[in-house]
Amino acid sequence: MSQTAFGVGEMEAEEDRFPRLRQVLLLFVLLAQTRAEQGGYVVAEERERGSFVANLAKDLELRVGELASRRAQVISKDNRKHFQLNIQTGDLQVNEKLDREELCGPIDPCVLQFQMLLEEPLEVHRFKLLVSDINDNSPVFPEGEMILKILENSLPGSVFPLQNAQDLDVGINNIQNYTIYPNSHFHILTRNGGEGRKYPELVLDKALDREEQPELRLTLMAVDGGAPPKTGTALVLIDVLDVNDNAPEFEQPLYHVQVPENSPLRSLIVTVSARDLDTGINGEILYSFFYGDEEITKTFALNELTGEIKIIQTLDFEKIVSYEVDIKASDGAGLSGKCTVIIQVVDINDNIPELTVASLMSPIRENSPETTVALFSIQDRDSGENGRMVCSIQEDVPFTLKPTVENFYRLVTEGALDRESRSEYNITITVTDLGSPRLKTERTITVLVSDVNDNAPTFTESSYTLFIRENNSPALHMGSVSATDRDSGSNSQVTYSLLPPQDPHLPLASLVSINADSGHLFALRSLDYEALRAFEFRVGATDAGSPALSSEALVRVEVVDDNDNSPFVLYPLQNSSAPCTELVPRAAEAGYLVAKVVAVDGDSGQNAWLSYQLLKATEPGLFSVWAHNGEVRTARLLSERDAAKHRLILLVKDNGEPPMSTTVTLHVLLVDGFSQPYLSLPEMAPDKAQTDSLTVYLVIALASVSSLFLFSVLLFVGVRLCRKNRAASVGRCSVPEGHFPGHLVDVSGTGTLSQNYQYEVYLAGSSGTSEFKFQRAMNDVEENFNFENGFGFN
Repeated sequence: MSQTAFGVGEMEAEEDRFPRLRQVLLLFVLLAQTRAEQGGYVVAEERERGSFVANLAKDLELRVGELASRRAQVISKDNRKHFQLNIQTGDLQVNEKLDREELCGPIDPCVLQFQMLLEEPLEVHRFKLLVSDINDNSPVFPEGEMILKILENSLPGSVFPLQNAQDLDVGINNIQNYTIYPNSHFHILTRNGGEGRKYPELVLDKALDREEQPELRLTLMAVDGGAPPKTGTALVLIDVLDVNDNAPEFEQPLYHVQVPENSPLRSLIVTVSARDLDTGINGEILYSFFYGDEEITKTFALNELTGEIKIIQTLDFEKIVSYEVDIKASDGAGLSGKCTVIIQVVDINDNIPELTVASLMSPIRENSPETTVALFSIQDRDSGENGRMVCSIQEDVPFTLKPTVENFYRLVTEGALDRESRSEYNITITVTDLGSPRLKTERTITVLVSDVNDNAPTFTESSYTLFIRENNSPALHMGSVSATDRDSGSNSQVTYSLLPPQDPHLPLASLVSINADSGHLFALRSLDYEALRAFEFRVGATDAGSPALSSEALVRVEVVDDNDNSPFVLYPLQNSSAPCTELVPRAAEAGYLVAKVVAVDGDSGQNAWLSYQLLKATEPGLFSVWAHNGEVRTARLLSERDAAKHRLILLVKDNGEPPMSTTVTLHVLLVDGFSQPYLSLPEMAPDKAQTDSLTVYLVIALASVSSLFLFSVLLFVGVRLCRKNRAASVGRCSVPEGHFPGHLVDVSGTGTLSQNYQYEVYLAGSSGTSEFKFQRAMNDVEENFNFENGFGFN
């Protein structure tokens, strides 16, 4: 009856404490919606997806619209999507149910870190979120039944440790105390262990008597601090033993060992040792884990005979830093001792650095100033030097890394890029930790450079020379110009055009056209070498960029002569109504200059090279013509038997291909002296005049000498007047004015007169037409009238 009353009273005392616990828990849950201290927030575990956590826009004093414009995003440290950010409202919401026990296990407080990244401009805010525990787990004993052997001579106040229960909750929701009932001989003392654990110890209040009661069955209950509290129970069987006066004792009550996390399985950690002064069965010691913590029993193995502790599961420093293992040594009589082994896991460099790209901008415009290409963060799950990192890129690229807030880096250009030099970069980012051995992570980012119209078209040549033969057909392709542009796309599309000529008198638009796409040049009309021998113009090349760039080149067109002009005879004129007759004294020696045929050709080069040839003569063999200068000379001495009149037909031919020619008719009159009257060929008497009497011949000769003298005087006066007025020419025959093309002025080529038989050719300046005048030198006239027979004048 007393035992029952004691138990009920103790339970009532426990229930009196529950209202206070409920009040504390209620206050804690209410704080789950408020912002935590030092830039953090609190949220209760097991909240539904979409539950409100906080309004980040309001807390950061940002307008809601700024979140979208600045491309806000929430980044968790472990890259898990625990939360989501509502861009429209700025609310931070739970993205998935949070299980505090899964996230943090026994670690309290359970803090999740996340960052809110604002990209434009770059700004990073770091937050901590405390996941508060709710009482969703009941205490659980590792074994439903515990057997405890107690010597009957145990003194009151003796303490017997019991296996503690486990509660996955933390803080106030974890185990707060233990009770046992019925408890006439014992009461429970709750001890605080490491890491906030509470251990039950059975305290003997009243001496046992094995003969009176060899066995006791008690119920051990563990109570947590939740509201309402949750409990767990286990049965405690107490076997009352006969006296065994020595319990096992460990050599040291506390062992400290350090184990690298990469230790191989089955490797020995430590060996615990205990001794018992008793003998026999009372001195035989067996080792065992004092309580069956699941994490410990699946990680370590204990040899019950030797006390060796070995690893049976791979250690991970990043999950659990240390273990506290309680070892019990029991003798054969049921007495036991206890020691604690603290196993410290030593971190090794077994985690490679992690690189997370937050944003990447590609392509980027060339010629841009310093530009942020990528924004990324790095982290290493190791600790100490193993968790320290350095970040770098290769040296052969015009980029650099700049650290920013927290663990973020910016990849920026060192200056303006040139797409024409290089249009693509493969940048390898290397993150290396400082552990031993060093581990590294490489990430390659491809950056494309977009084109800007910064290159003007460039002609393949600064000037072009094109040749086109005259008399060409219209729309003839003369040649091409070509320009290239180092830019790409529309910035490299070149359009050709003719630029305004520098000579305003050049009708360029009617001469040449250009294909705007290909640069082909075409002659619009037939060209005449004699009218236009060469002309120059400029061609422009413009790209399709914005703004457009252009360049220009000089094009010179050389008109190539074609043999399209026949030789033109200047002397003797062939269109005169009164043909010119050359007088030759019969006393002339062989080689005597009879006349000089003067001809010109409007062509040039070999097309204007003239040659002369005697086609037909009244008396073959009497006269010859020099092929290169057109001089007609006597081939032999003249005799009385030679006819008085002769008609010579000469051929003037150029050297073109095919050659062109002109015939010349020359009249020659043989006279015995210049006293013989001159009769033009159409008025001359027939050949029977040679048979006239000697008297008639003498009269005619006398009249001829007198007439010739008077004619010579008049001729001399006329020559002087012609030189003064440059309007008429005097010779043995008058040369009427004729009309000739202006391009036949040049007679400096073939057909040049000899020194003793020249013509002066000039263009009358006062005439409206291009008329040529010819004047024979006076000294040549005097020389021709000086004969060996004494006729003439001194």
